[in-house]
Amino acid sequence: MLGCWTPVRMAGNTSAPIPRPFWPRIILGLLAIVVLLAVCGVVYQNIGEARDRRFNPMPGQRVQVTADGSSLHMHIYCSGQGKPTVVLDSGLGDSFISWERVQPQIAKFTRVCSYDRAGIGYSAPSPRPRTSRVIAEELHSLLAAARISPPYVLVGHSMGGYDVRVFAGRYRDEVAGVVLADASHPDQEKRLPIELRGMQASWLREAEFLAFAMPFGIPRLLGLCDENPVARAVECNFHTAWEGVKEMKAFRESATEVAASGSLGDVPLVVLSHDPDKPSAELPADLVKPTNDAWEKMQEEMAHLSTRGTQAIVKGSAHYIQMDRPDAVIDAVRAVVNQAQQQGAGSVTTP
Repeated sequence: MLGCWTPVRMAGNTSAPIPRPFWPRIILGLLAIVVLLAVCGVVYQNIGEARDRRFNPMPGQRVQVTADGSSLHMHIYCSGQGKPTVVLDSGLGDSFISWERVQPQIAKFTRVCSYDRAGIGYSAPSPRPRTSRVIAEELHSLLAAARISPPYVLVGHSMGGYDVRVFAGRYRDEVAGVVLADASHPDQEKRLPIELRGMQASWLREAEFLAFAMPFGIPRLLGLCDENPVARAVECNFHTAWEGVKEMKAFRESATEVAASGSLGDVPLVVLSHDPDKPSAELPADLVKPTNDAWEKMQEEMAHLSTRGTQAIVKGSAHYIQMDRPDAVIDAVRAVVNQAQQQGAGSVTTP
């Protein structure tokens, strides 16, 4: 064979070569390269995950949880002693690590537990829908399986605010207080500027790309995973990325569930809201003011969920108050814990 020409015997002409197309070979070659790169990416991702988790071991424990007939192992990390127990619920797609700046300080005055929702971090995925009702039920089962008895002070950041509100509505007798840290509002999709809907669709596409690219190590290679090796060990994996996508897709249904959960009665409540002068960097300049105005109004409304509710705007903090101003979250939790203790909430037992 010479190049792409192959001598072929033909009737009447035994020496004339017939050209054989070379493009199939090019396509096969390119496919081979793609497959090779994909395999290398999978190996790179798996080695990276194993190395991160080897040098940054999981704190806490994994507990077998059964909820609505589904059984899975979920991760929970508790520290400190005392009653009521503070339970920390992270924002959309976030793991327990988002509370690393507040949990050690809360542990100095009471017991505090952070956890990974099913499919995130060290928790196994769940076959159930990723709505706040399901998440609240799984959290309740997790606390029972881990032998963490009520009463609870629930702390929810962003979408985690949905989860703790639904939890409080379903298990009211077990809740001694609530802290909402720049929590989502069930009406926000209707009340925030309509232009944000297009941005949210773009964010969903980006999240889907990262999820599908994660098994091949692309986010890790591009430096899109967290620089903090502890956070990277928890979150830089496919099931965590995909769980974030599923929570985004279920967000509207979760909002409906939250709206139906009702008020908090006289449960001690603190609503922490981010500084209006610290808007999201992803917001276009012309959307900053209308977005802030609508958000501040909704935050104010949530303070009225309880007859004992208060609101504080946390200066110097953007959306992640527990990271920008951990002292504000710690102080709010301390205040709610003190109120619960004064009410004798420490004597509450499991129903």
